[in-house]
Amino acid sequence: MVPFLGYIPVGPFSIVIIQVTVVIAAVLLGPRDGAWVGFTWGLINWIRAFVWPTSPMAIYVLVNPIVSVLPRLLVGLISGWALLKMVRNVHDAKIWQLSLAGIIGSLVNTVLVLGFMAGMYYMGWLPLDKLNVQAFMPWLLGIMATNGIPEAIMSGVLVPLISKPLLRYVK
Repeated sequence: MVPFLGYIPVGPFSIVIIQVTVVIAAVLLGPRDGAWVGFTWGLINWIRAFVWPTSPMAIYVLVNPIVSVLPRLLVGLISGWALLKMVRNVHDAKIWQLSLAGIIGSLVNTVLVLGFMAGMYYMGWLPLDKLNVQAFMPWLLGIMATNGIPEAIMSGVLVPLISKPLLRYVK
């Protein structure tokens, strides 16, 4: 295991760039295979929450596969579907369409992971009884701003840069 591979640590947070590989897999191989790559990422993330958490909250929320696996699977599925809705043939995809697929994939990850975290908190599934809602929700929104926006920008730039040349070799 290579430390921090796919994660850029910034203080107590980790900016995730693995969604770029999932979206590229969805672009090159289709939504189903993109979902399998996302599932693999989620499974590794779930295991990592037990053995080497990426943040203090990981030990509370990422040990639940609804938060760690399902959103990552959906990154590949939804970004692949989105691209197929924009183009008939992925080989004809324009840069902006690939960029939009990258942004969609990144936002799916951010919104679903944080949304499931909030849902688990409100349903009482998190062992954070003493946590104040007024403190938790701004924290989640802060993560969305400090992590989600840079992740979406990086995905929007990297997905077309990497996948456009690779599309020449994929039939």
